[in-house]
Amino acid sequence: MAEIIALPTRPRATTGAAGQAALVASFAHARRGPDDVLWLKENAELLNVLESTGQGRADLLTPYEAAFADLPARFRFFPQYYRFLLSIALDLEDMGLPGDVAGPMAAQVARAGLAQAELSDLQRAEARRLLGRRGLGHTVRDPGLDDRLRAFIARSQTFALPNRKAAYELTHILFYLSEYGRCDPGVGPETIRSLHFAGLVALLEHNADLLAEICIALRFARVTPPPAWEAWVSARRQTVRMGTGAQAVLPDSYHEWLMAEWMRGLGGAALFAGRYGPGRISFHMPPPDGPLRDISRVLIGLGGARKGAWSRMRPHITVALDPTAMATLALAERSHQFEAFFSYFARA
Repeated sequence: MAEIIALPTRPRATTGAAGQAALVASFAHARRGPDDVLWLKENAELLNVLESTGQGRADLLTPYEAAFADLPARFRFFPQYYRFLLSIALDLEDMGLPGDVAGPMAAQVARAGLAQAELSDLQRAEARRLLGRRGLGHTVRDPGLDDRLRAFIARSQTFALPNRKAAYELTHILFYLSEYGRCDPGVGPETIRSLHFAGLVALLEHNADLLAEICIALRFARVTPPPAWEAWVSARRQTVRMGTGAQAVLPDSYHEWLMAEWMRGLGGAALFAGRYGPGRISFHMPPPDGPLRDISRVLIGLGGARKGAWSRMRPHITVALDPTAMATLALAERSHQFEAFFSYFARA
């Protein structure tokens, strides 16, 4: 009788609801442990995308039951992470996980005045937004906060220069002022210009993570993002290589992938529609490789001959770019804000 040899089988990846459940379980249990602050960050972001798009379901949340029950104890020991912890509690409850954790946590944050310990306006705005979800936003007492936030995002020239910290603060201020798209943030044309300037920098850098956030912020500001920008982010998303099991190496490009998914979800696509298997999953994208650095190198090399008019500088720049870089530049030039952007970017 022939001997039958059992070959090891690889767990099959699944799509649809089962695939979403496998993905959520990976973030909850397999990518990192709950004692890692990066577990807090990753899961707070994933749950926020699910909750704010209305695509979260209670049946997806069972992997979080133990962590949810432990949130009050973790909050007592790690009050410095209150924004992550409270965000997770609020999203889990608001998406249907049974329990009464978020309200008491929010009340304790307010009583302890933790928002007053924040030095950053952005972090105070986030704290106010989180507490407001349980009717306690008024406890963040800072009458000038909105004025400072709006003044920052309306200064368009700030965002015409490569400055990732400023650009991400711009997008997050729009997230908080709009309640993640639930209300009109009431921003003027200067802020829309700021978003376009920051988007052009991100495009020229090939920063899919930031460009996706810019497109999301534009939607929250009640402005349709340039379709070509969204198409570029979606194409970049297609380059994601997923690792599973022993091939799931961290750190990875999960945030770029997540922001691209969020952007697509706001455009009507189903979130997390790919194939996801059980266990640890990682996401890997090529590093940014856009022409931003080459353009900057040409401009700084021109010295005193540098001008703020794009028509004067274009011939000097295009001769230094390869066809791939030229394609990106051509896409950027299609923006009606490009010449105004360049007048600041050139630093003439």
